[in-house]
Amino acid sequence: MPRDATTPAVNGRHGARGAAAAVHDLLASFIRITPRDMSLTSLAALSTLDRNGPRRITELAASEGVTQPTVTSLVAALVRTGYVERRSDPTDKRAVVVAITETGSAYLRSRRAITAAVFADAVDQLSPEEAATLAAAGPVIERLRDLVDRQRGVAQERK
Repeated sequence: MPRDATTPAVNGRHGARGAAAAVHDLLASFIRITPRDMSLTSLAALSTLDRNGPRRITELAASEGVTQPTVTSLVAALVRTGYVERRSDPTDKRAVVVAITETGSAYLRSRRAITAAVFADAVDQLSPEEAATLAAAGPVIERLRDLVDRQRGVAQERK
């Protein structure tokens, strides 16, 4: 693809697709540096519960792209750690929903702080112009996350 003045290079890549690849590579780097005390699937499910509130097992399985038996065993492990709890579904007393506990929320905050600190150290090494560009891109990055979550079937409830 030819490059012109309207097609910025991103680490040797061009345009929006290059930026998407760069974001992917950045996420992969952060996954590698985060603590390994929990599987990525468990962490993703816990984060989903934190962002979106209580969910039935079937909803959680669908949003995480795994089977219901996988989520059932994952939830059992998270209940044992005290990170989630099972509750009666307020819309159907026969059903159960899974909800994050305060302990689970505190765990996520701690993990995010660790990763954010690494990220902040890297941002501190950017030039003022690069840091300003990154800050300006913040809303676009959040919108991109929302779009990706919707593609995965996760309804974002941010307002």
